[in-house]
Amino acid sequence: MPVVNDGLGYPISVGYGLGPEIRRFLRERGSPFVVLSDAQRDVLAAARIVAKAPRCKGVLAFPLGERRKDLRTLEKVLDALLAAGVDRATTVVGVGGGVAGDLFGFAAASYMRGVPYVHVATSLVSMADASVGGKTGVNLAGGKNLAGAFADPVAVFSDVRRLETLPFRSLREGLAEVVKAAIVEGGAFFETLETMAAHPFWRWPWVEIVAEAVHVKSMVVADDRLEAGAREVLNLGHTFGHAIERASAYRVTHGAALSVGLRAAGLLAMRTGRFSLEEHVRVLALLALLGLPLRTRVAPDLILAAMSADKKRRAGKLRFVLPLAIGDVEYGVVASERTVASVLRTISQLPDDSSES
Repeated sequence: MPVVNDGLGYPISVGYGLGPEIRRFLRERGSPFVVLSDAQRDVLAAARIVAKAPRCKGVLAFPLGERRKDLRTLEKVLDALLAAGVDRATTVVGVGGGVAGDLFGFAAASYMRGVPYVHVATSLVSMADASVGGKTGVNLAGGKNLAGAFADPVAVFSDVRRLETLPFRSLREGLAEVVKAAIVEGGAFFETLETMAAHPFWRWPWVEIVAEAVHVKSMVVADDRLEAGAREVLNLGHTFGHAIERASAYRVTHGAALSVGLRAAGLLAMRTGRFSLEEHVRVLALLALLGLPLRTRVAPDLILAAMSADKKRRAGKLRFVLPLAIGDVEYGVVASERTVASVLRTISQLPDDSSES
């Protein structure tokens, strides 16, 4: 079973059937713990397995989703921790996907100015990306993830057996983050995804693929813990993707929005002379083979307006992460609103009306 660390200072375990290891870890910590869980049935079942470890103070479940990742839900979580008698000697264990990790991690960072947090990832988005790096937060009315904190967990567990319970749609959307990591890394990782794209998901070597995505992210994060610079490469496709999510009132899921965002980033890179058509088409082919969307029905003007709240803006100017090649990504790119608008028009068109030039 791979344990990825790469300088982050906490273990990230990726394996198959990690229930006993999670319970052993909590038992060896020797402190009481409380489990926070997404209320979804399969996730709650996983949370109850974790809660079988000694000294568990209970399982607290909350209905989640991107539209519930807000300050109101955060307040409910904090009030529940208080009612459960959680103090600074108590470990908070969050079980769920990317939304759960963001929200529960922020709750742990905020409660009594910080209590130890363990994340048990149950979705591909969370395993490959969201659970790693210490970013926590919630959405505000004005934009996505605008309230939050950098707060490292004490451990992360990604049990790929949980992927067997996910609907194909959820699994495909999680692959958008994996593709992003492969574009950043390039080489054998991207080629592996190209090879596996033609195979059914049950044949994929999920432990190895998730571990490689985690390795890519943790290596980048280790050099820039607070996103002062180079860590921004991990936001490839996200400036477009987050704006699509917000402009759709989060009806478009993160994975679907990110897939379209990766296409948009490639288009913008080409139109600013940074990326070749050959490599752009290679990325599009991979996304298409994985069944991921390449266009959106969200209106371009709504997406552009939503970009105004992006965290990466500086001095009122949008900054983008763009590919130079598969395996080479540039951050902090400023592009004209006119060029961005042209890209948005392209990704909003039907496939046979669009142009990748």
